[in-house]
Amino acid sequence: MNKDAMKGREPLAHISKRDEITIWKAWGIRLAAILLSLVVCAGVIFALTRLNPIEVYKAIFGGAVGTSRRAWVTIRDALTLLCIAIGLAPAFRMRFWNTGAEGQVLVGGVVTAAVMIYFGDALPTPVLLLIMLVVSILAGMIWGLIPAVFKAYWNTNETLFTLMLNYVAMQIVTFCIVFWENPAGSNTVGVINSATKGGWMPALGGLTYGWNLLIVLALAYGVYVYLRLSKQGYEVAVVGESESTAKYVGINVKKVIMRTMAISGGICGLAGFLIVSACSHTISTSTAGGRGFTAIIVAWLAKFNTFAMILVSFFLVFMQKGAMQIASQFNLNENASDVITGIILFFILGSEFFIRYKVELRGRRKEA
Repeated sequence: MNKDAMKGREPLAHISKRDEITIWKAWGIRLAAILLSLVVCAGVIFALTRLNPIEVYKAIFGGAVGTSRRAWVTIRDALTLLCIAIGLAPAFRMRFWNTGAEGQVLVGGVVTAAVMIYFGDALPTPVLLLIMLVVSILAGMIWGLIPAVFKAYWNTNETLFTLMLNYVAMQIVTFCIVFWENPAGSNTVGVINSATKGGWMPALGGLTYGWNLLIVLALAYGVYVYLRLSKQGYEVAVVGESESTAKYVGINVKKVIMRTMAISGGICGLAGFLIVSACSHTISTSTAGGRGFTAIIVAWLAKFNTFAMILVSFFLVFMQKGAMQIASQFNLNENASDVITGIILFFILGSEFFIRYKVELRGRRKEA
């Protein structure tokens, strides 16, 4: 084929950015991506393990919500992940890359544990819980403000700064465990106030994790309204788009950065309170359990929409619990389930391309 003919020939496909897309069409694309990923996963499962993919999917479902107890554990862990993701939403919307949620959760958890240990038998439960709630939020706010101040005044790299603070928080927890270890020499805190249950979050309406549900869903609604409808939420969005524009319209950029990171860190600190008081009743360096990094995926997939984060958080925890089940039921390495989760996440992330861009094949483009 000569060069002139090649110059006149159109490419097989043309990619262009969409002007707009309806919310229903966008979610339809995401659903199609999930269904297609399940088909691909079925092929991978059979190729690697020779197992019936339907049986594997049933095992995943049973491992996550097969019994009442499993369902509530899945909901509990999804709510914790959701709380951290909600905390990241304001910072990420401002384009402040807060990778320090792990540390913010840990400092919130360690001050909660301190109040439980030192005041668990001295204060009434409502007062004790209120103090634990307040100090966990304050600790998270301080931990979030440290990198925010350096970013606002000296333009430091917030990604590295917040990441390094995770390790500082881990060392603080390690230091405290030395004084709180129970039994002595175990290098663990053990279950705090196991006899008196001082500082343990009580059930709500007969639901063991009822308070978790109420607090986190209220947070989801509150942060959504704050970011979408409030003046401060508007300032966060403007600073995220362009600091120069924000300064031009009279927004105090330094103040917005510090205020937003205080909110972000405070919510993550609150997650530490929920973990220690309502879930594990102990503190360790693994209290956050990597959720601070998983929450980044949740926030990005949900486009910082706190209501969409509910679905994403539940899905990721659902797959995590299912992974443990298929590993034990079929005597598989847990990496096999990670492959399934990875494929599904790949398709979900890939669907965002087709939401933002449209692909026109050569024949359809000529007709247009």
